[in-house]
Amino acid sequence: MSEIIVDLKSVSKVYDETVALDGINLYIRKNEFVTLLGPSGCGKTTTLRLIGGFEQPTEGKILFEGKDISTLPPYKRRVNTVFQRYALFSHLDVFENIAFGLRIKKLSEKVIQEKVGKMLEQVNLTGFEKRDVNSLSGGQQQRVAIARALVNEPEVLLLDEPLAALDLKLRREMQHELKSMQKQLGITFVFVTHDQEEALSMSDTVVVMKDGRIQQIGTPVDIYNEPTNSFVADFIGESNIVDGIMRKDFLVDFGGSSFDCVDKGFGADEPVDVVIRPEDLVLIPAENAKLTGTVSSVTFLGVHYEMLVEADDGISWLVHSTLMEPVGTRVGLGLEPMDIHIMRKVSAG
Repeated sequence: MSEIIVDLKSVSKVYDETVALDGINLYIRKNEFVTLLGPSGCGKTTTLRLIGGFEQPTEGKILFEGKDISTLPPYKRRVNTVFQRYALFSHLDVFENIAFGLRIKKLSEKVIQEKVGKMLEQVNLTGFEKRDVNSLSGGQQQRVAIARALVNEPEVLLLDEPLAALDLKLRREMQHELKSMQKQLGITFVFVTHDQEEALSMSDTVVVMKDGRIQQIGTPVDIYNEPTNSFVADFIGESNIVDGIMRKDFLVDFGGSSFDCVDKGFGADEPVDVVIRPEDLVLIPAENAKLTGTVSSVTFLGVHYEMLVEADDGISWLVHSTLMEPVGTRVGLGLEPMDIHIMRKVSAG
């Protein structure tokens, strides 16, 4: 297991009366791609700014390789940041934008030429040295911003929603490029986004945040398949979340029937939230099913159909399937015990 490079210990940040971060604990390992994910105002950008040195914690400590850097200014940290708006220097060409930090360090012209040339190759911009940055596309500008940050050889690269301004196709391309760049360079990336798909496709570790607190930390697979509360379940992809009662270990009631599940450790007859992903519900003949209802809407989404099934007890079930039943059809919904996720009824905040 890699050693820890950044460690936030009981970190809080308060602006006037507003609590932006509420005592978070988070460690980041060397060479890890970590994504801070959550809705606007959840504290993810504040966390990034604290690691970068643009803000100081109100309480708690930030350690870098075991040393307290909480009050250290940005230029003294072995960390670089790529901002959402790129912040390129419009009066400098591509080469000079990337070389900017190296010139401040007063490195020799030979070393600068070498390092910038290597970086241009890395971000697929060889031959663009003399180009005006204003003439570049959004994706190219983003690559220049990344090259400018990486040429200084930081141990941690912070990325604040750097793909937000790009169109969908380009954003997908840049997701793959960033991920492969991170693996190739072997440095730690801390990435901020509110886009769940982006977080799941790029990260080694996802940190889900809400109201200045961490809700869950885990691999993309863990976060998707085993959400710790209804906020995470709802925020990470679409979910059916219904009321249930845990009768005993491995047995839960919902939708008017009892179902085997894989969860245990709840109290007898404890009210719970039952989470079922739309793709885990299978359309079966109504006479063979415990859950039955009528298809009320069908939408074709290219890869699958999205159907709404109105159950007899008033619950609306969202179903994703490659098979389609027309509106008005009576259907049954089948599911396996491992597709039923049980969560305690506690507030996510």
